[in-house]
Amino acid sequence: MRTLTELDLPRDETRRNQGDAPLARETVDPQGGAGTSRAHESAVKHVTGRAAYIDDIPSPAGTLHLALGLSPVAHGRLTRLDLEKVKAAPGVVDVVTLADVPGHTDIGPVFPGDPIFADDEISYLGQCLFAVAAESHKAARLAVEEAVVEIDEQTASLDPVAAAEREDFVRPTHVHERGDWQQALAGAPHVLEGEQFVGGQEHFYLEGQACLVLPTEDEGVMVYTSNQHPSETQKLVAEVLGIPFHAVTMEMRRMGGGFGGKETQASPWACIAALVARRTGRAAKIRLPRAEDSRATGKRHPFHNRYRLGFDDQGVLAGGEITVIGDCGYSPDLSDAIVDRAMFHSDNAYSLGDARVTGQRARTHKASNTAFRGFGGPQGMMIIERAMDDIARHLGEDPLTIRKRNLYRQGRDVTHYGQRVEQLGLLHDLVAQLEASSDYWGRRREIAAFNAQSPIVKKGLALTPVKFGISFTVQHLNQAGALLLVYTDGSVMINHGGTEMGQGLHTKVCQVVARELGLDLERVRISATRTDKVPNTSPTAASSGADLNGQAARDAACKLRERLFDFAAAHFDREAGGLDRESMRLEDGHLVAGIGEAERRIPWGELVQAAYMGRVSLSEKGFYATPLIHYDRATGRGRPFYYYAHGAAVAEVEVDTLSGEYRVSRADILHDVGDSLNPAIDIGQIEGGFIQGMGWLTSEELVWNDAGRLVSDGPATYKIPAFGDLPETFNVALLQGHPNSQASIYRSKAVGEPPFMLAISVWSALRDALASLADYRLSPALDTPATPERVLMAAEALRQAHDAPTTRPDHAPA
Repeated sequence: MRTLTELDLPRDETRRNQGDAPLARETVDPQGGAGTSRAHESAVKHVTGRAAYIDDIPSPAGTLHLALGLSPVAHGRLTRLDLEKVKAAPGVVDVVTLADVPGHTDIGPVFPGDPIFADDEISYLGQCLFAVAAESHKAARLAVEEAVVEIDEQTASLDPVAAAEREDFVRPTHVHERGDWQQALAGAPHVLEGEQFVGGQEHFYLEGQACLVLPTEDEGVMVYTSNQHPSETQKLVAEVLGIPFHAVTMEMRRMGGGFGGKETQASPWACIAALVARRTGRAAKIRLPRAEDSRATGKRHPFHNRYRLGFDDQGVLAGGEITVIGDCGYSPDLSDAIVDRAMFHSDNAYSLGDARVTGQRARTHKASNTAFRGFGGPQGMMIIERAMDDIARHLGEDPLTIRKRNLYRQGRDVTHYGQRVEQLGLLHDLVAQLEASSDYWGRRREIAAFNAQSPIVKKGLALTPVKFGISFTVQHLNQAGALLLVYTDGSVMINHGGTEMGQGLHTKVCQVVARELGLDLERVRISATRTDKVPNTSPTAASSGADLNGQAARDAACKLRERLFDFAAAHFDREAGGLDRESMRLEDGHLVAGIGEAERRIPWGELVQAAYMGRVSLSEKGFYATPLIHYDRATGRGRPFYYYAHGAAVAEVEVDTLSGEYRVSRADILHDVGDSLNPAIDIGQIEGGFIQGMGWLTSEELVWNDAGRLVSDGPATYKIPAFGDLPETFNVALLQGHPNSQASIYRSKAVGEPPFMLAISVWSALRDALASLADYRLSPALDTPATPERVLMAAEALRQAHDAPTTRPDHAPA
């Protein structure tokens, strides 16, 4: 039986079925270096259950188990917190509140506003009031129920639009403005306006928030955590305990999913467990049950978006204004940057012309919303994609025609925040290739004919592009470090600051090192992300994991390689004058010098042994900082992104307009990853991102009751996509012949977040199907998630506005 690492991976066919566009041809490299398809480094462990997560780590003897006391109301004043019965409960060893914190009590990641425990004001239902440490998890949970909690409940603010109207913001409003947008509106032959609600999303990682903390010598702690930003958690734990950063060590081998939910919101639980571990001198473990995890942690920001845009008779934008209002929850968390990114992406792939984009950050009495795959970008793109559909219906054109006319192009290649869009030809080629390979126009004619004779079931089709900026919009986060260790048997260990959450980052970094050192991939290994190996790291977020950490690992490998070359040139064949330094290279596990008959090959192991005996260092650190990027927040102008990643998707849906039920029958995707680091992993990321985005836009509905309680707090009430929700035909291909124009790692492009927004095509296809009920004259209002209930209501609204025809109208898209 072959292992997964031995399985044949797809080369010249699509990943799934029936597509015409070929998969990226992988580089011929039996060693498995960067640029080739190789299985995920933990794939076998994943499928056999041997991959260890936080709850799988054997707990030391005497480990205490933690449970949390959470607020039962969304807003009010804490008037009484009596924990005497809690302390006396069986098995309880310690109970901690805000008064027991020796250091900082506010653990806001960027701006203050996140107390580790509530003291007076209650800001959301699920806010942590206290923690119990007991001999067992059951004992801790039972003890929590003994608390006497009295709160003077007040009316909860749950509407971000109302909060924005009364200027209740967690951070100031920000504006991008380019040109005379008011004159553009006044002079435009056509002006449309619209608004939409874009729902949030629960991260629903398979591994919930969890950590294990061990007390160490010198008042320190060792923290095992499921965490996307170990360095920030290290900082916060140290500040809460009042100890130096070097006394706190974080270790993170892998996460069972993160998606942004563990960038900032893994920190509170580590801080609480560390507090208990230091107070008691015993290991402390916390694992949040699913319902508590859902109530106590933030989600993807829901948004309320509005547009007012002017355009000509061809549907080409002249300009206008867009407003995005993010529902931030009770505190800033990362909302400043998230709403910024929504603003940056409110153009998606289209030139807005002269435009003003305004971003508001509304405060509500909910858990502080946080990072989620796309980081505000998807919410920002939704409003312009609605506008493209609306303009098409207004003019009687096909939405794809309007989209193509508005793509960034020569003379219209500068964004509303002042960054020039490069690789314009790539974007147009990508859309044209997918348009042809998916047979968009042939299917459009077939769908129009079907809808003309089918009064109940309607089909819809949409092609939507993606232009997504790659870099942290906070400049200083665009840096990474790595530590490379070569042992005397020739095996290699690489550590870097990125974290593995299933996306294949560790695999790609190992491939980078293998490529630079000319080694088989099996000789390179990563142990875990640790703050005592690579310090001061950035979060694994913003799709920058491979870009940053791959470059840092490459820097270390290149420096070590050059050192070995210098040594070899002087050490080997001294009698013959030494090896030719200029011709040296590492390949196939050998140092190779010379050409043709003069070629000399020295095995890697022999080279390493000789270097060790020659007292040459076999370790190296690497570092990388992204060049070119800058952004002036005062003017709202700059280059916040190193480059853009592009993609496009065609989605086809079938809708039962009497029930609102629907299915996605086919999806075709063509995505730009530059020169791929690992085509197999990249295609997997594209597939997963598309399906997760489809869930966000169709089935995943967050529901709070009037008291501010999240009622969709588990799989019984919150529906993520399942296997049966996948399109029957699902074609995914990588764009060929367009390496990154910037000097990224081997001219590749990021692939973590951009595919998520390809799912907007599904939402647009649903609107297309509904529009057929009104002869394609009206553009339906369809908020997200577009659940069957919302689809049904949209269908009823269209029927009331226009009687559905029984034959295909002359002006229907062709």
